[in-house]
Amino acid sequence: MINLATNYMGIELKNPIIAGASSMSSDLSMLKKLEEAGAAAVVYKTLFEEQINLEGAQFDDQLNSMGGLHAEMTSLYPKLQFAGPEAHLVNLRKAKETLGIPVIASLNCLYDNTWIEYARLIEKTGVDGLELNFYFVPGDFEADGHSIEDVHLDLVKTIKSKITIPVSVKLSVFYSNPLNFISRLDKAGVNGVVIFNRMFEPEINVQDVKHVAPFYLSHEGDYRLALRYAGLLYGNVKTKVCANTGIYQGKDVIKMLLAGADCVQVVSTLYKNKPEYIATMLGEIEAWMESKNYTSISDFKGKLSKKELKDPFVYKRGQYIDLLLGSEQLLK
Repeated sequence: MINLATNYMGIELKNPIIAGASSMSSDLSMLKKLEEAGAAAVVYKTLFEEQINLEGAQFDDQLNSMGGLHAEMTSLYPKLQFAGPEAHLVNLRKAKETLGIPVIASLNCLYDNTWIEYARLIEKTGVDGLELNFYFVPGDFEADGHSIEDVHLDLVKTIKSKITIPVSVKLSVFYSNPLNFISRLDKAGVNGVVIFNRMFEPEINVQDVKHVAPFYLSHEGDYRLALRYAGLLYGNVKTKVCANTGIYQGKDVIKMLLAGADCVQVVSTLYKNKPEYIATMLGEIEAWMESKNYTSISDFKGKLSKKELKDPFVYKRGQYIDLLLGSEQLLK
């Protein structure tokens, strides 16, 4: 019998497919569909401090927009206050109470005190874990890479000391040496890392001559950078590794497991193929395992990692040289 169970952040999962954070994961009916389709866990939509601040400013503007027109009107009603993250927390608690699979919260803040405050509030909802979404965009030419990493490391250590639920970190690739930084996170006691965050970049509409914010899905094959780092990390860190971005089919999940990842997060394939496609992906994994006579993920996880391969160049420049030689042959 095929056993797809794995472990991430110390959380037992029935299979390696997690539905990642997105607008889809904030809809309770959609969360139920994801669970029914076979998702092992869900990452609830990210709580952004910037969004809370913007909503608070808009609330104040709307509340005071008529205040100057009739002075007596403002005294007829009790003073109202913006609820802050409360609506998000209520919905997060409801998701945890409704679903039978693990629910992981996602958080992105601007200031250290907010990170800590929101992390504590999130823990009280009863979620199974917290994902720190380190979406950091440098704006200071004087800030060096090491100082930025130190800030993030100190933040992780502080949050870990304030809450008891498992903590993972979702990373971008824009660290000078992601392997070194992940190793430092591992030593700091982080329970998992997600490789890698897909950054939303600015775009320009040349016809209207203005900035736009298009909604872009990842593309099939975008997983290759995560594949490389999963293969390099396997056997070298204790923290669990979750691969992310461009994972569309069951075979993509298999590739990540072979490289050494413990699980994957999927989003774009759910938008493109609907939540029910998770069942198809799981079926593809099971069929492949049966064809290879594997009964559990542990039978093959990390089989093609750097640590398990005799060829030391697969994860280095060897593939690049092979590609160059191959392209020269095509030109002949």
